[in-house]
Amino acid sequence: MNLLARRPPPWLLILADTVVAVLLALAFTASPPEPATNAVTTGLCWLLAVPVAVRRTWPEPAYYGALLIGLAVLALQANRLMPTVVAALAIYPVATGRPVRRSAIALVSGLLVNGGSLLVSISGSPRYANGWPDPVVIVGAAWLAFAASWSLGTAARTRREFAAREARRQAEQAAAGERLRIARELHDVVAHSMSVITVKAGVAAKVLDKHPEEGRKALRAIEEIGRGSLAEMRHLLGVLREPGSAPDSAPLPRLADLPSLARQAAEAGVQVDLSVDGTVPDSMAPAVYRIVQEAITNVVKHAAPAHCRASVSVADGRLRISVVDDGPGQRVLPGRPGGHGLAGMRERTLLYGGTFEAGPLPGTGFGVHASWEIP
Repeated sequence: MNLLARRPPPWLLILADTVVAVLLALAFTASPPEPATNAVTTGLCWLLAVPVAVRRTWPEPAYYGALLIGLAVLALQANRLMPTVVAALAIYPVATGRPVRRSAIALVSGLLVNGGSLLVSISGSPRYANGWPDPVVIVGAAWLAFAASWSLGTAARTRREFAAREARRQAEQAAAGERLRIARELHDVVAHSMSVITVKAGVAAKVLDKHPEEGRKALRAIEEIGRGSLAEMRHLLGVLREPGSAPDSAPLPRLADLPSLARQAAEAGVQVDLSVDGTVPDSMAPAVYRIVQEAITNVVKHAAPAHCRASVSVADGRLRISVVDDGPGQRVLPGRPGGHGLAGMRERTLLYGGTFEAGPLPGTGFGVHASWEIP
């Protein structure tokens, strides 16, 4: 993508080609190397320069036009060098903008037409002192110029195609990563809200007859949690419905939302002592929130009613998360892959290069600890 972005604008390239075409025509007509030069041959030389000016706009017509006009120039023996120079310049955009097969056909055609016409034009020319025939040297030099220009154009086209493929690959990776992130966010939202809703629904079912006010309170909590979770899921799914959405356009949780998380857990029978010390980097705040949310959700699912201590601290260049409950007995939490349970918390921790520990505590309770080095 960077290679494509650095290319100059098309109009500037066309202007540069026009200037080169004028300079070529002036150079080859001001002091012609061959004596047989008149108004007709001078006009042909200026006409031969036109394909250079239009080679980027019409690559193949300009190239084959250069070959045909070059034949006329060589037939009149007005100039033996200019047809080769112009055709070599004209084949470059053909090599950069056309498939290899078509550009190779153009190359072979140019080698045959230009080489053959050069041989006919210089037939009968004197030989070098060492006996090496002058026509072979001239034709060899012309073919070398053709091959060099075609090779440079082919390399440029290959480089451009590689940059385009790399850009597409990065875009696909970004899209896949965003879909995976949204899937994790949806799991965390649904798992937490449904865990709390299930507990509150059970409370409402038990107390609604004898303590209607407590039952209504539980139902209102279910309504509030459900509405909040639906709003958050709408935001996440809205990103998937909009093809042009940027990868960072989905809403991200903040550490300022942790107190609300603790209040929801309290309504489900888990008292959370929450503490946040230090400044957490913005880039790590969503992962920190989701790890705490998942840990508290597991306490609600497996240890409620219980007491839970959740702490987030930044000290000595290290970020630490600790979530410990004192629920009765040993807790066995789910560890399925793909962002669920302990596996999800571990995955989020390792994503930022941190360390993760989880397990039952001596006596009763269960603890989750995550930490990172902050650069």
